[in-house]
Amino acid sequence: MIILPAIDLIDGRCVRLYQGDYAQVTTYASDPVMVARRWQEAGASWLHVVDLDGAKAGCPVNDALIARICLKTGLRVEVGGGLRTVEHIERVFDLGAERVILGTAALLDREMLSHALQRWGEHIVVGLDARDGLVAMSGWREISRVQAGDLARELSATGVRRFIYTDIARDGTMQGPNLATLRAMLDALRGSDSSLIASGGISSLADLQQLATLEIEGAITGKALYTGALDLAEAVRLLEQGERENGE
Repeated sequence: MIILPAIDLIDGRCVRLYQGDYAQVTTYASDPVMVARRWQEAGASWLHVVDLDGAKAGCPVNDALIARICLKTGLRVEVGGGLRTVEHIERVFDLGAERVILGTAALLDREMLSHALQRWGEHIVVGLDARDGLVAMSGWREISRVQAGDLARELSATGVRRFIYTDIARDGTMQGPNLATLRAMLDALRGSDSSLIASGGISSLADLQQLATLEIEGAITGKALYTGALDLAEAVRLLEQGERENGE
């Protein structure tokens, strides 16, 4: 299981929202590139970047900053937030991103998703952000009537090979991941070729150890790193040690 430190961008700053609420924003750093370098030095290989301005606007906003993060670090970067068209996706890949995360577009525009999958394959990730099991859209400001597990199963059958599942009620709360919903998502994907990355509430080494017992590809964490509740270097070391022991 890999750890993906999160950088959420508003007005060029590193922020965290509480349960996806744009009215509850905490700013943690004014230089996201410096933060990305810090995570790289701590042992991260991937970085999860969300353009929250873009999610709200429905189009990429922090392009120049994302390009700098890709250029100034050796991290593999996945980017989401407001990507609604093939042109948006192409634009982000041109910035240097390794993977693009689609949210609202994957739910509302299947033709575009199909085109993206045909062109970029497993470099396309679908972000399923849910509240009470129902998929949220438009920067978490709208809740659909679609069950996250049902949508994951359906999209996996169309060729989506990687999902990020975020429990909005846990996001930014430091209360730990919702293991029950993650198990339900894994059950929905069982027998498919699709993998799952967990996000929301991860706040300690114990949380990561619990997630590592599930069949999860990765875990995204943000607030715990910014507050110091979770030491990234220690977490990376712990997971690598676990992998070595399991491989022996």
